[in-house]
Amino acid sequence: MANLLDQLKSMTTVVSDTGDINAIKQYKPTDATTNPSLIAAAAGMPEYQSIVDDVLQGAREKAGENASDKDVAAAAFKTLAVAFGRKILEIVPGRVSTEVDARLSYDTEKSIETARDIIAQYKEAGIGPERVLIKLASTWEGIRAAEVLEKEGIHCNMTLLFGLHQAVASAEAKVTLISPFVGRILDWYKKDTGKDYAPAEDPGVKSVTEIYHYYKKFGYKTVVMGASFRSTGEIIELAGCDLLTIAPKLLQELQTTEGTLERKLDPATAAKDPIEKIVVDKATFDKMHAENRMAHDKLKEGIEGFSKALEDLEKLLEKRLSELPKPQAVSK
Repeated sequence: MANLLDQLKSMTTVVSDTGDINAIKQYKPTDATTNPSLIAAAAGMPEYQSIVDDVLQGAREKAGENASDKDVAAAAFKTLAVAFGRKILEIVPGRVSTEVDARLSYDTEKSIETARDIIAQYKEAGIGPERVLIKLASTWEGIRAAEVLEKEGIHCNMTLLFGLHQAVASAEAKVTLISPFVGRILDWYKKDTGKDYAPAEDPGVKSVTEIYHYYKKFGYKTVVMGASFRSTGEIIELAGCDLLTIAPKLLQELQTTEGTLERKLDPATAAKDPIEKIVVDKATFDKMHAENRMAHDKLKEGIEGFSKALEDLEKLLEKRLSELPKPQAVSK
């Protein structure tokens, strides 16, 4: 009997949710996605020190000898995610998601500028935009940035997505992909209600199912990638989703478990869902967001968490930079 991971791959594109290149080699996903927390974790691993050091040395040379370690570290973190992305693309046949600075989540213009810079860095390394997804927070401003970028042929992945209003606005903006956060939704409900939820009743699973049905019923081209899982039970309930991005620990559980995996999400079933179409302009988006306590709380918390991860990463890079030998001044 086939293991659950192999069966899942037959109905869903499996994506590895990690910056750990060795884990990606082990589980052979189609795509890979990273975020600031994952990049910070990977950057602290001894086996990836050479990648970090190369990025730091390059940033130091570019900044010039008068630049402080703090300034060099701040510049280096922008290229570190791309450096990891390039390594990941040597392994996966598909795409890698690279995130725009979470501190720009409410700034449309700077998000667009940063996304273009990320794509330019990949292009300089010989990697085309078809192999990269730009991750943006699903704020109204982030979605507007994605709308502009998609028109330029830069494909986007809307992250920190917790509500139907964010999903509909993203689809109307013609973004390539959205990443609803299953586990973080569950976390909020467990804390709010004090209850435990079986996988089929999991609020995160229900949210992704609703979004998937909405997209398929109304013919949107934007695809759904469930993310942020707490258990394989959640993954099993979403088998058939367009894509699922899964951490190495859960990939291992799926790979070592045998049984029959039933397809739960299917376009034919979605077509029969009585869900009604809604129009999401900014006023509707703001109203729905304010009324959805979970989405409001988790978006704010997610942006703050990713921003802190970036600040921690900058400190880690600054410390590492101070340990590297300074370039020798060339005597004239």
